[in-house]
Amino acid sequence: MLLSNLGKLTHLDIDTKAKNDFVTKVDKESEECIVRILKEKTPDFDILTEETTPGEMKGEYKWIIDPLDGTTNYIHSFPFFAISIALEEKGNIVLGLVYDPLRKELFFAEKGEGAFLNDKKISVSKRSKLGECFLATGFPFRAHSYIDGYLKIFKEMFLKSSGVRRAGSAVLDLAYTACGRLDGFWEMKLSPWDVAAGSLIIKEAGGKVSDWEGGEGYIFTGNIVGSNGHIHTEMLAIIKEHFRF
Repeated sequence: MLLSNLGKLTHLDIDTKAKNDFVTKVDKESEECIVRILKEKTPDFDILTEETTPGEMKGEYKWIIDPLDGTTNYIHSFPFFAISIALEEKGNIVLGLVYDPLRKELFFAEKGEGAFLNDKKISVSKRSKLGECFLATGFPFRAHSYIDGYLKIFKEMFLKSSGVRRAGSAVLDLAYTACGRLDGFWEMKLSPWDVAAGSLIIKEAGGKVSDWEGGEGYIFTGNIVGSNGHIHTEMLAIIKEHFRF
């Protein structure tokens, strides 16, 4: 579905939720397809997407879905977007997958069982010096009031690392950190469906994930740091220096 519509959208297929925040007919169709299958297989599980609200959730199990992360990229045929699905059990993420349909790469993790890319087990990088590390981030396009402080963080990360990329899909940035293509990632004001699957994949690959204060609140705050673990403390220190909580 995603590939068959790539490059074929018109302005009639795109809705604007807010400035720089779009949803396409493909987002909606992808979500409908995923939700239909999950309801057939697990009818008693709750499902959280952009179209539902947490107040509707009552069960012990909850699917957390992003049917198309990187919508703006997709609209412009920029080849960096993915599907993200996570399963939460009693408040804990126990299953996560991120699928890149262009590259046919499935990043997958089950709690306690390790992380995989297709059929190959993956692990985070071993780089321990920030100056040798390759980072990624995203900008707070829904929270423009934070941009000045965010750019200060970006500047210091850029100057102290070997490079920073902003490619436009948080779920893929997290997956790339899990398999060692990136050494660390940070972003703010994300949604649960942006971070749920990728955070588990990083942890199962031997990395570390936290909120910006070093705690476990990233699912709720949307402020996340994911890394190979070796540079985590230094990344947090840079963020705390420039961001007022």
